[in-house]
Amino acid sequence: MNTKKIEGTQIEYGSVQYTMLGPLWARASYTQKYPELLDDKKAVEIYNNVDIDLSEYEDYLQEWRALGLMMRAKCFDIALKKYMEKYPEVTVVNLGCGLDTTFFRVDNGRIKWFDLDLPNAIEFRNKFISESPRNKFIAKSILDHSWFDDVEFNKEKGIFFIGGGFIYYFKEEEIKDLFIKMAHRFPKGQIIIDTISKIAIRITEKRIKKYIKQGKLKSDEVPHWIFSVGNPKKVFPKWSNKIKVLDWHLGWDIVSQNPNWDKKTLKMIRLVKLFKTGKIVLLGFTD
Repeated sequence: MNTKKIEGTQIEYGSVQYTMLGPLWARASYTQKYPELLDDKKAVEIYNNVDIDLSEYEDYLQEWRALGLMMRAKCFDIALKKYMEKYPEVTVVNLGCGLDTTFFRVDNGRIKWFDLDLPNAIEFRNKFISESPRNKFIAKSILDHSWFDDVEFNKEKGIFFIGGGFIYYFKEEEIKDLFIKMAHRFPKGQIIIDTISKIAIRITEKRIKKYIKQGKLKSDEVPHWIFSVGNPKKVFPKWSNKIKVLDWHLGWDIVSQNPNWDKKTLKMIRLVKLFKTGKIVLLGFTD
């Protein structure tokens, strides 16, 4: 077991560490309620070893956002496992990993895994999870392309990238430059990401202003969503002929819903599907 007991850690509202604990809380709390959606035993294990009151995330995220994070993880797991059927010794790179625990859900005993995030995020991750021979951490910015040299790549064994909750914090040109360079460096690789719409950005900005007004957030501490995606097939392939859209869907289209979920949750899912505010996109890098 490479989970650590953490006691008395102080987390500032709105900090990087605070945002890292939110998805962990969601997976740990709701995997115990709805394991059929996502069975994340590692998140529960970490949660039980954290001496921090995470109850406020219930009000901050609410059930529908928490289940949305679970849905995203489920969609990513499905795509990765399908790739692993062809490449059982694949190298997986988790971009902007935070406290993600995907490795522990999908590990077949043969994959090699690299968790990449900013130095302060990796420092915080190390408080809860240790590296292992097949699971290494890289403390660098996603935009620092030198991390390309830190991951093992064998075209015959394949490479798969996970990019959950990160591309919309950057400018389109930054993501475009990153993906083009990745496509040239890692042929036959795949990357799965989640994207958001312009409507989602407007709604989120309204919510941020509300929290700032209430004093829950400081304006200079809030990361803003920037990059929105409408139809993925009209965006990513235009960047390079080496980038193909292999699949895209609304996450809730392939993940079953539970009629016992909160009424607001079921309503929000209907709205997400109606306005297509969030999408799961699988890209492939051609040889």
